[in-house]
Amino acid sequence: MSDISSLSDLYIDELKDLWSANDQMARALKKIAPQATNPKLTQMLESSQKGISSHTGLLKALISNHDEKMAKEHCKGMEGLVNEAFKHTIEDAPEKGPVLDAAIIAQYQRMTHYGITGFGTVAAFSKALKLEDDTNRLKAAVKEMYGADELMSELAEAAVNEAAADK
Repeated sequence: MSDISSLSDLYIDELKDLWSANDQMARALKKIAPQATNPKLTQMLESSQKGISSHTGLLKALISNHDEKMAKEHCKGMEGLVNEAFKHTIEDAPEKGPVLDAAIIAQYQRMTHYGITGFGTVAAFSKALKLEDDTNRLKAAVKEMYGADELMSELAEAAVNEAAADK
């Protein structure tokens, strides 16, 4: 963490942390997605990677708009979530099939919820700093993440968990 003495400093530091978190999640999903067997899950994971890329672009633009140094701040929180995701979906994973798909969804949602929380926090900071454009863009990103999370829950409940329960 850099020298932080104001909410503005904290805001920029958190944007840089989220950039790192997004990059880590994107790399993790590239490794995890090929393990999925449910075609809809595979499609959703690929779509999610595009969303993450878009949100990373937003973070970079916001940092740049504030004339800040373009550098990530390593996110140890996402590092832990990624390590946990690999453990449950690759290293000590169930055999390919619905149970593994359920594990993939669980790990995806853990990482996504971390992103929702982070983006929501910086949206609140930007609102307090009266950065209306930043706030609107960040809230839109949070809304997109909630939507993706909800679709993943629907897939789990309507198909994947049922198939896993039958194993």
